[in-house]
Amino acid sequence: MNISPKERFLDICHFKRLGDLYMPSSINPFWGETLEKWVEQGAPKEIISPRFRRGYFRFEHIRGLGGTKGGIGEGREELHPTIDLGHGITVGATTYLQHIPAYEPRIISEDESTVTLRNASGQTVKYIKDHVSMMPTFLDWPVRDRATWNEHKKRLDPNTPERWPSDWDAYVQKMNGKSEPLSLGVGSFYGFLREWVGSERILYMFYDDPALIEDMMEHVLYLETEVIKRVLKDIKIQQYVFWEDMAYKAGPLISPAMVRKFMMPRYKKITDLLHSYGVDVIFLDSDGNVEQLVPLWLEVGINFIWPFEVAAGNDAVALRKKYGKDLIIGGTIDKRALITGKEAIREEVMSKVPFLLEQGGYFPSVDHSVPPDVTFENYCYFINLMREVAELEKLSF
Repeated sequence: MNISPKERFLDICHFKRLGDLYMPSSINPFWGETLEKWVEQGAPKEIISPRFRRGYFRFEHIRGLGGTKGGIGEGREELHPTIDLGHGITVGATTYLQHIPAYEPRIISEDESTVTLRNASGQTVKYIKDHVSMMPTFLDWPVRDRATWNEHKKRLDPNTPERWPSDWDAYVQKMNGKSEPLSLGVGSFYGFLREWVGSERILYMFYDDPALIEDMMEHVLYLETEVIKRVLKDIKIQQYVFWEDMAYKAGPLISPAMVRKFMMPRYKKITDLLHSYGVDVIFLDSDGNVEQLVPLWLEVGINFIWPFEVAAGNDAVALRKKYGKDLIIGGTIDKRALITGKEAIREEVMSKVPFLLEQGGYFPSVDHSVPPDVTFENYCYFINLMREVAELEKLSF
């Protein structure tokens, strides 16, 4: 019996398709520099294209509806037009920070080796000219106090016309007609605030001005809630996505007690709303060691976590044994093994993938973006090793 891509995705999430290898392109990202190096190493030049990579590596497609990440709908680039600032730096094409309108990107200063600019999210950042694909140094952020917050939140109105397709009915019909799973990405109660305020400043603010934190989170809750209600009234989605990035190698950036006080009641309002529309696959992206956060997320209905970075001490096999079918696991493949070589790749994959696939509820990927240290040959070996474990034919690269 044929099964649709949507049904297959949900069946894996619900532990009904054991051993099924499903590698979504959305959780298999790459550094731009990686793809450029791969072309130099003999990869097809088309590998730069996400659509080509999906077919080439047999990734599955989960269609993102955008959410507050640049507005709902496809072809939303006009909201955040790509602007070439020179030195290989293009900004404004996307933002995690759902600003409509975006801040106007501009170069502030430059010297022989660096360029400092304001990006579309209102952050002041410094790039090294010879390594613009690397994360920049963050120097300043748009929200510093209540006055700057009051200005910033004007860009977070869920009813801004540009946030929505002009022909909503046509968009709804098109999306509901798609065969692949649909995903709505809207939420963040720590990650967004950190990007608006800055990592150090936000941690002090939880203690120095908790009322301002509450106000920001309440506005985010309003934005998320309004978008969810408007979308899910007409479109059936299979997955909802939070983006948080609220941990580092040693553990959470804020205490679990703070998460429980400030975030969990708001998470619960979102997950209850999603459940009322029949959405029970709720994904959260956070780097770092999330061991102390997983039980809190599960408590409020967030059940699909990615990427479980190995270098941060996350142990996917132990997590599966501890949480069973309550937790959907994504990621977990140590990128360092792919850098080291084929023997290390085989050891890494065979130490966890057969067990996790057999248990179900597992969507494997490298534990975050594939860095340029990973050769094209090693990555192709990894893909075929995964297919070998799943008893699928190998691909010819």
